[in-house]
Amino acid sequence: MLRIRMRMIPDRAVFTVARHNGVWAVEHDGEFFGHSSDKEVAKAEACKRARASQDKGRPCQVRVSGEHGFAG
Repeated sequence: MLRIRMRMIPDRAVFTVARHNGVWAVEHDGEFFGHSSDKEVAKAEACKRARASQDKGRPCQVRVSGEHGFAG
């Protein structure tokens, strides 16, 4: 019999950097903020907010629309 161990994944705060109304913005729980014409500025805002959430004890994830998190 094959036994599979399931791992519980805690609820994460997900901050997504994506295009919104023609500029880059960060989306979290349906709210957009950190609007910028520069994608790197929006990414920095997402990381700042994620760090604050992480410091309060909530696991976080930052996603960037169109990026996969690895270089080929």
